[in-house]
Amino acid sequence: MGTVERKTAGSSQNGSARPHPMGVQHLLERAQWDPDAARNILRDYVVEQFGERDAVLIVDETGFLKKGEHSAGVQRQYSGTAGRIENSQIGVFLCYAGNGGSAFIDRALYMPQSWIEDRPRCRAAGVPDNVGFATKPQLARRMLERALDAGVPCGRVTGDEVYGGDRPLRLWLESRAQPFVLAVKKNEPLWWKGTDLCAP
Repeated sequence: MGTVERKTAGSSQNGSARPHPMGVQHLLERAQWDPDAARNILRDYVVEQFGERDAVLIVDETGFLKKGEHSAGVQRQYSGTAGRIENSQIGVFLCYAGNGGSAFIDRALYMPQSWIEDRPRCRAAGVPDNVGFATKPQLARRMLERALDAGVPCGRVTGDEVYGGDRPLRLWLESRAQPFVLAVKKNEPLWWKGTDLCAP
């Protein structure tokens, strides 16, 4: 499915045991299911398969290139998928890696401030009124909190500069005594024994 440029129910059906796309169409268009409950079931299954005390929780985002303006959260923004600013959606993901395997266990769609301030546009795209603006590190913290509160075994949390550069996220992990390895920019101010240090 990864080599298909445009995903449809028909192209997504390729490789499935079912020869007709109606099952996929029903799941995508009409089926009623709780995505958060599905997330929790998936998370529990992944931990059952790969769970170990020294496992790693990885936070990262990826872009989904789009041609139109109506998909929730779409705008011209930097997309790591394209390596440049493109019309795209950005998803933040939490991956669990341990015991020789890895899998995604949580996700969140990044909604730019311009979208949150345009409620009619949000409603037209199916975005609930109670969805407010959150930065990517704030979305990551929510996902990490869900996983850690659920008892997901984790030796450390890791992520790139988008997350390492967010001091509140680092302080929150420290407050939980949760080890982490997060990248920071070379000029990120750091504290050492009460002194504000700045790397050259």
